[in-house]
Amino acid sequence: MAANSAEPSTDTPAPASGPSQKLTRGVLVTNLVLQVVIAVTGSVVRVTGSGLGCPTWPNCFPGSLVPIEHPEFAWFHQWIEFGNRLLSGVVGMVALACFVLAWLHRPRRRRLTRLAAYTLAGTISQGVIGGITVLAGLVWWTVAGHFLVSMVLVWVAVLLVRSQRETDAPAQPLIPAALRQLLVVSTVVLVGVLVVGTMLTGAGPHAGDAATARLNASVSGLAQAHADLLFLFLGLLIAFAFALRAVSAPGGVWRAYWWLIAVVLAQGSVGMIQYLTGVPEVLVIFHVLGAALVTVGMANMWAATGDRGQRGLAADHLAGSSATSVASQR
Repeated sequence: MAANSAEPSTDTPAPASGPSQKLTRGVLVTNLVLQVVIAVTGSVVRVTGSGLGCPTWPNCFPGSLVPIEHPEFAWFHQWIEFGNRLLSGVVGMVALACFVLAWLHRPRRRRLTRLAAYTLAGTISQGVIGGITVLAGLVWWTVAGHFLVSMVLVWVAVLLVRSQRETDAPAQPLIPAALRQLLVVSTVVLVGVLVVGTMLTGAGPHAGDAATARLNASVSGLAQAHADLLFLFLGLLIAFAFALRAVSAPGGVWRAYWWLIAVVLAQGSVGMIQYLTGVPEVLVIFHVLGAALVTVGMANMWAATGDRGQRGLAADHLAGSSATSVASQR
């Protein structure tokens, strides 16, 4: 009898193994938070004029990884830029942890592993882009690219968090194809909002260093284009709400929608105050935070309109209990 009890039933699927779901989720959420935070600290570097506080890369100064006393570089600027680099290292370690945890999961989750790999590769590329940005003297298009890649990583981080509890099955649409197309158009407009926003930064007073050449374009013209695109984006979202109501969209879709519309309205308000008050530094930081949160909301909106099925922590708990039971019988 004891010998038979040691053999698990061949009809029972192999239980999940590897890192705990709680640990994995904690690391994935931490990655999402840090991808947002690193974008915000990047704005702190810009508004304080600290982009060239460390004038070379990967060292802060030739022959020194860390800041040093230098008559031409204030310690304040050096440590803000160096602090941002240190945080980038933390983000990289967390991205690596995401990939390792996904890789160790058994049975291996194809989508989870793939998204974690994208996160790690993108985070590494950000280090390279950051180095190019410094070595190029903060030319506006390198700064813009640095920020836009951050927004892509924020988007992927949202999908990575959600993928832990989803299956690897293809997403089954929860809204009609026409509404998905409207969501595509809205996403394209959001990309336009972000791109023009980076151009506005490049032409404005907070490009990262007082001596940095600015984008030779009208600040007022870019500000107007940025605002127009934001209003267009908001209008598309309002139209999307009427369409969701017409098709009786499920509650999960509505929850994602209201979260998105809330952060878009907050971001628009910050931008308006920013424009009317002469672009104060603290509002630039909040505006970058808002851009990241809008990206989070849009990514979550996309994910909410498709159903991949839910794995659920309960199933993993039962699987873990099954494995523990088999081990105790042995």
